[in-house]
Amino acid sequence: MTQTVSYISLSELLSQNRAPESIVCFDDNSEITWQTFNDDLSQLVNLLSSSHFQRVAICTQDSCLFSVAFLACAVSKKHIILPGNYQPCALAELSEHFDCLLVDDSIGEVDVSNVRNIQTLLDSNPKAQKPLTDNLAPIDLAAIQLTLFTSGSSGTPKAIDKTLEHLDIETAQLDKNWGDLLKGNRVHSTVSHQHIYGLLFRILWPLCSGVPFARHNLEYPEQILSHANKQSVLISSPALLKRLKHETKPAQLAGVFSSGGPLPTESAHQALNLLGHFPIEVFGSTETGGIAFRQQQSAQTPWQLFDCIEASLNSENCIKLLSPYIDKNNWYQTADECEMVSSNQFILKGRTDRVIKIEEKRVSLVEVEKRLEQLPWVSECVVIPFEEPERLILASVLVLSDQGQAKLATMSKGKFWLMLRSELRKWLEPIAIPRKYRVVDEIPLNSQGKRLTSHIEQLVKS
Repeated sequence: MTQTVSYISLSELLSQNRAPESIVCFDDNSEITWQTFNDDLSQLVNLLSSSHFQRVAICTQDSCLFSVAFLACAVSKKHIILPGNYQPCALAELSEHFDCLLVDDSIGEVDVSNVRNIQTLLDSNPKAQKPLTDNLAPIDLAAIQLTLFTSGSSGTPKAIDKTLEHLDIETAQLDKNWGDLLKGNRVHSTVSHQHIYGLLFRILWPLCSGVPFARHNLEYPEQILSHANKQSVLISSPALLKRLKHETKPAQLAGVFSSGGPLPTESAHQALNLLGHFPIEVFGSTETGGIAFRQQQSAQTPWQLFDCIEASLNSENCIKLLSPYIDKNNWYQTADECEMVSSNQFILKGRTDRVIKIEEKRVSLVEVEKRLEQLPWVSECVVIPFEEPERLILASVLVLSDQGQAKLATMSKGKFWLMLRSELRKWLEPIAIPRKYRVVDEIPLNSQGKRLTSHIEQLVKS
């Protein structure tokens, strides 16, 4: 069923007269109507409004339950916290940032107080007596705080504070650029709503546009192709689009978005041949929101700034921004080296700091080093990105502690590395765990005590 609703601001989303039978989200077997969505939302608002919790974290893989919880927090004037990592130890480490953690069944047991399963709350509490939309005033978005997390240069997840007004401005810009592409279609996704790209593109923009979105992610290339049709818009990333190269059967989509990291030109052309479109790539970050976009016909296709953003370069040719998604009155300096080709177009050269992207996930090399050095077997280490023929991985050069040397003497190197990786898995996502290791007596340093990167790279290659 095609449904068309005019775009409406997040502030008035719950005050609009939306048809009760209109579809909000769907999975392979069912659809959630606005009536059901609103009933669940009303129930959760009643629970949250009467609770003493002020900072509420949400971590789910179910995008429908996430949306209910997110909007319920907004209506209840809670500070919304979105951890970027599903791992239980990593969630527990962020517990100082929240009073309550809302989860779904996909999240393992987290060692913090006040963990609540959203579906259990909905099932065990009576339905709200009146619908939420009765006489609901617009939400004051500027007053609702949102904290997202990204990899910081200090090695611990960095809290990025925004308001829902920032997100609302950006969602309106997305609709201005591509509203016609979304209208009358459905949204499928391969990316997490816990991060800003997924939050904006797969949750808030569809919600505000009245466009149904998928409840669960597509995880494999064959799932993309089996779900593809001319009424589907795909919100994806280079990590998955690159994996389409082994597929041969084309399937037409209404459109494709990609963000989170650089998309190889070859992958852009593969997407054109398989899915019918060059992906619309969006360049940005948690801190900045979206900065620019392009459809890459060649590697030199420039990035086009969103028309509400101004940009210039500093003395190191790193782009700085004047953006309503950050602070409309103050310039924001990035670590992204660029070449301006016009006042609103640029070519991206690369990052100048120690936070890198591997398959669209930002990985702090400092954090990986810190996690390794926390282990009793490691005295000192350095972690670097390493290009393998098929992918980018992390490699580590280690100085073992006495305990580590004793442990290694009792087992094979292979088992020792597996033990390290198993320990790191408690803290790091799989993509951030080094795959290559070298043991040395000391980390190569120059006379100023700085790491000799070229020597370290040679050690990894040897």
